[in-house]
Amino acid sequence: MLKNKSILLVITGGIAAYKSLDLIRQYRKAGAAVKAIITKGGEQFVTPLSVSALCENQAYTDLWSLKDEVEMGHIRLSREADLIVVAPASADFTAKLAQGRADDLASTCLLASDKDILLAPAMNHKMWENPATQKNITTLQKRGVNIIGPENGEMACGETGLGRMSEPDTIFEETASYFRDRQRLTGLKVVVTSGPTHEPIDPVRYISNQSSGKQGHAIAEILSKWGAEVHLVSGPVSLPPPAEVQYYPVITANDMLNQVKALMTADIFIGVAAVADWRVKTPSDTKLKKAANAAPPRLEMSENTDILKYVSSAQNRPALVIGFAAETGNLMDKAKAKLKSKGCDWLLANDVTHTNNIFGSDENHVNLIKSEKNNEFSCEEWPRLSKKEVALRLAHEIANKFKRCEREGKDDKNLNLISTK
Repeated sequence: MLKNKSILLVITGGIAAYKSLDLIRQYRKAGAAVKAIITKGGEQFVTPLSVSALCENQAYTDLWSLKDEVEMGHIRLSREADLIVVAPASADFTAKLAQGRADDLASTCLLASDKDILLAPAMNHKMWENPATQKNITTLQKRGVNIIGPENGEMACGETGLGRMSEPDTIFEETASYFRDRQRLTGLKVVVTSGPTHEPIDPVRYISNQSSGKQGHAIAEILSKWGAEVHLVSGPVSLPPPAEVQYYPVITANDMLNQVKALMTADIFIGVAAVADWRVKTPSDTKLKKAANAAPPRLEMSENTDILKYVSSAQNRPALVIGFAAETGNLMDKAKAKLKSKGCDWLLANDVTHTNNIFGSDENHVNLIKSEKNNEFSCEEWPRLSKKEVALRLAHEIANKFKRCEREGKDDKNLNLISTK
């Protein structure tokens, strides 16, 4: 799984740095190319010579190296890797990363990188439990940094608690799992809708809702990273489109419907967008003016086509159709009724009352409801998670739904896909 992959390993200050030597050995044995950056603190525990010898590559230590920086070394290092692993990650370096600092080679590389990061913290258990460290970890998780460990056990200082760096075997397996995941959805075409729609009243006013698009964009990004061909149809949002997805900006519900129709057929449809149920039947060509003592203008409404229901009943229906339901009160009853009326396979339902603070937030609290045989449902409540973590969980569910046929001794990207429903 790691053959021909390129890994940038960052070694920061901590006694656990000696374990990084074994981690390099395992990466190299698996066929990965490894380049390493050692911080000043890391050099107190392992030498550049030993790291270079095991990597069979130069160990980088100095942001101000004339030779390396003439070649824009920190940019090159951050771009050439398929994955960045920080092991061990000290409390100080974790704080630097959370704050976006760039005062040494390692922190500058990570700030300039567009690659995923696996972070293996290692520190005294009191440092790990400190609210400042926990806040930094939460910040990094929200940005999509993957945290490995720490583990409970005896530390070099003689104390025992949560703070030991995960063992090299564990970090290696997490790395291998990362690259396995990036292939789990290869061969699948996915259409995702995201954001709100704007239904015009006149040239300056419209009907809309509070959807930010964060959840739909996160899902599109993760599925793309897992190898799927992703087409993201998004209403007006302030978010940049995720990398490596095909992006279709739309405005109205009718625009979104037409774009979805144009993208069929697909293997999977995920309707995350908060599509307006109604539109003004005949929007005004000119701005509606307020007149003294005049009644407000009467707006004649027309119902928009239900995109999720349309896709669920289409002749070229995707093998898996997933919807989202934002409700207030009686969440499960409303969600089950909606799943049945829409005809989709799965529904992720969330409570959007003001107390839950979901709209615009980086977090979500959903219930996954699946349509089973004999008109029965299976329900699973997920804890409140970052929207990226919700996207990861959904990706796992989808990958388990679609299993690739196994052909012994072959790595064929065009293997048949089997629905397990």
